[in-house]
Amino acid sequence: MTRFSRRRFIAMSAATLAAGRASAAGREVAYWRGQALGARAEIAVCGISQAEAASLFDGLELELSRIESLFSLYRTDSALAQLNRDQILRNPDPAMLHLLSEARAVFTATEGAFDPTVQPLFDLHARAFGEGRRVGADEVQHARRRVGFQHVSLSPQAIRFQRGGMALTLNGIAQGYATDRLASLLKSAGLRHILVNAGEIRALGDGQGQGWRVSIPGGRTVTLKDHAIATSDVVGTLVDPAAGIGHIFDPRRDAQLTSGPASICHDSAAIADAASTAAVLMSPSERDLLRPLGAKIVGSAGIRS
Repeated sequence: MTRFSRRRFIAMSAATLAAGRASAAGREVAYWRGQALGARAEIAVCGISQAEAASLFDGLELELSRIESLFSLYRTDSALAQLNRDQILRNPDPAMLHLLSEARAVFTATEGAFDPTVQPLFDLHARAFGEGRRVGADEVQHARRRVGFQHVSLSPQAIRFQRGGMALTLNGIAQGYATDRLASLLKSAGLRHILVNAGEIRALGDGQGQGWRVSIPGGRTVTLKDHAIATSDVVGTLVDPAAGIGHIFDPRRDAQLTSGPASICHDSAAIADAASTAAVLMSPSERDLLRPLGAKIVGSAGIRS
């Protein structure tokens, strides 16, 4: 299958990345850049030199490798690939259960707008595009019969699909999870002023003294402190460019909304990631369902723009 990376719209601001080690607050800044789950990843850590950060960054790379081994759709040896192939994953890693439990919470709160079992729809359209043909309505309905997170059972003994031919994608939450994990590891090492971008962004502390500034769609910037932010857009990546089919599929209806990108903030990058994925599929009134999760549309209290 052709690999389609999920396009991300949030990035560390150029001002932050260009600041170098000197800052108004007198803090050194160490940087790391690499890849995480198919997305560009960047980390900025205040209060430590590049040399001092080297061993920490080596540890983060090991953690990213572990995360890839669990959640990557494109590694044939990942736990997720095994689950999709075998329809069951026995004795799953606790991290897999944790992430799927968080996904289930967002699935329930959004009344199914966020549903990681939409992978059969993605596969159908990607395959048809590769074959140079349009997808038929009967094919879509057949794929939809294999969608529904309520048909996935979770337990420490096994994760099991209860309908044949189901498949999961964690692209709408795993990058947020990776962001949270890297931030947590750095915090546990005693660091307090951190910006992590592993496909989604999480900021801890106040950066160089005035918070961490990041850019979002529309040319806006927001200042983050102890928050995460995620942006999704249905047409951010096109699975079928000829038909204008985006990479985020609505599990509840056939038509794809074109409401534009949605930026969500939360204490957790994983929840922000999943909530933004749901938000682009929801009407304005349906977005009220995000409030019990603590997810906020950018511009709400707690974020300065």
